[in-house]
Amino acid sequence: MTEFPPRIALATHNPHKLRELARICADWPTEWVSVENHDPSAFPDVEETGATYLDNATLKAEAVAAALQLPALADDSGIEVDAIGGGPGPRSARYAGEHASDEDNLRALLQAVRGVPASGRSARYRCVAALAWPDGRFEHTDAVCDGRLRTAPAGGGGFVYDPIFVPVGRDVTMAEMTDAEKDRISHRGRAFRALRELLAG
Repeated sequence: MTEFPPRIALATHNPHKLRELARICADWPTEWVSVENHDPSAFPDVEETGATYLDNATLKAEAVAAALQLPALADDSGIEVDAIGGGPGPRSARYAGEHASDEDNLRALLQAVRGVPASGRSARYRCVAALAWPDGRFEHTDAVCDGRLRTAPAGGGGFVYDPIFVPVGRDVTMAEMTDAEKDRISHRGRAFRALRELLAG
């Protein structure tokens, strides 16, 4: 039976993501090990070379689990826009190029949907959350947040594409929501809550 490990390493160097995971996973009965309370050099930098979200989440979780000899939690996520064939998907962080900034990626997506009517700008955020153990055990969950794209950014919070993503049932972008509002409906919030249920079950 799967159970909660007493300690879990967070396989990310991103301070923004660490803060988000600290909120979403605040009720997990475990001790968190991260670059903020452990030697950062012990955490490998893992290139996201996989073709899928699961590939990338697995690469990160397994690398950190092996390096620290602790169960490691990772995720990979992206935005899928129907008007461009479900892209950029797992390449969301590199949509405008390998070393593109968040602003570059947002601009590139806005350019890609320019001229597409509102009815054709359906999109979703997808997240795969993964937990890898040093002994090879592995669990993962997948979740989405459906919505549509605006053509003009609004709001100053969140991640790359949040200023143009309006979740289903809302009239504001992800970037205009409070952290608590976003965490309740976000793809990442849903994926990590599902993983918690899996471990607790």
